[in-house]
Amino acid sequence: MCDQTFLVNVFGSCDKCFKQRALRPVFKKSQQLSYCSTCAEIMATEALHENETLASLKSEAESLKGKLEEERAKLHDVELHQVAERVEALGQFVMKTRRTLKGHGNKVLCMDWCKDKRRIVSSSQDGKVIVWDSFTTNKEHAVTMPCTWVMACAYAPSGCAIACGGLDNKCSVYPLTFDKNENMAAKKKSVAMHTNYLSACSFTNSDMQILTASGDGTCALWDVESGQLLQSFHGHGADVLCLDLAPSETGNTFVSGGCDKKAMVWDMRSGQCVQAFETHESDINSVRYYPSGDAFASGSDDATCRLYDLRADREVAIYSKESIIFGASSVDFSLSGRLLFAGYNDYTINVWDVLKGSRVSILFGHENRVSTLRVSPDGTAFCSGSWDHTLRVRSSRPAWAIW
Repeated sequence: MCDQTFLVNVFGSCDKCFKQRALRPVFKKSQQLSYCSTCAEIMATEALHENETLASLKSEAESLKGKLEEERAKLHDVELHQVAERVEALGQFVMKTRRTLKGHGNKVLCMDWCKDKRRIVSSSQDGKVIVWDSFTTNKEHAVTMPCTWVMACAYAPSGCAIACGGLDNKCSVYPLTFDKNENMAAKKKSVAMHTNYLSACSFTNSDMQILTASGDGTCALWDVESGQLLQSFHGHGADVLCLDLAPSETGNTFVSGGCDKKAMVWDMRSGQCVQAFETHESDINSVRYYPSGDAFASGSDDATCRLYDLRADREVAIYSKESIIFGASSVDFSLSGRLLFAGYNDYTINVWDVLKGSRVSILFGHENRVSTLRVSPDGTAFCSGSWDHTLRVRSSRPAWAIW
């Protein structure tokens, strides 16, 4: 989202010419260096063979991309909605707001569920990170960050810690205790450090490792205890805005999306990009794996959501309507994978039938753009956060039937 994208120029001494200039990160034999733009261009041309230019290499890369698309098209024999014609259509259903969480003083930017299906962590432009009891709407913990625009937060799998970060370029981990009077800030552990803002974070399948995405164009895997960088992921050409870990317990892949309009699937063991998709026409604000792990959805500023099948290595569905002209900021699947929930900048949440590609419901209630949305771990409810400073927990069943 352009409203949440910040360009930060780092000024300092260039590692090659030693002049004080705006710097950019350059990786040489896995070592990160800080070069000015002039030295970075010189370094790129030093590796060229005779009669090669950057323009000719770019042209060759585009030609190879075209050939790959042709090979993909040969295997494209049928559309998803055609296969789904024999599937029974979904009936009408109503999802009502069961709880409204109020307490943030500015835009809610991110939220995550605890595995206990009850607690929620949220972060806001007001610099606050709040842990909520979604049953009672009580605030259990609150942390004031050293900066505003806390753009990322995540619950640890054990439920005993939270992670958050934003314009401070860091990912900080806070342990949670039952002692209400304990000073959480005193136990803060700075785990990750990027050269630009932190846009997303997610624990892996344990509390000991965390994935981060940043405006510096990279993702990274960190050891929580030592703060050591375990693996870095380079390939995006602009800010990385979102990531999601594969749902399998032994999954070693994750997907990321960014301002370069690309969605990229990464192998956490090698640090390599194993698949890339570039069909969106604007920034990708959100990515989410299908429950089986065989596909993922994305939401973009181009006002569409898209479904990518990893086995077919291609886009298989687009969820859009001519009447939808605002960007999609957040997406998530229902537990079965039949529904796709998408929050939009026009204050609404659209619910899509994943198989048929049709919209089955529009949910209202927020008074400003929907910035974040997550389905609960048991699939009985979902929570949305908005620039109207609130979070709303919705379900098709009354609260007493769920909780």
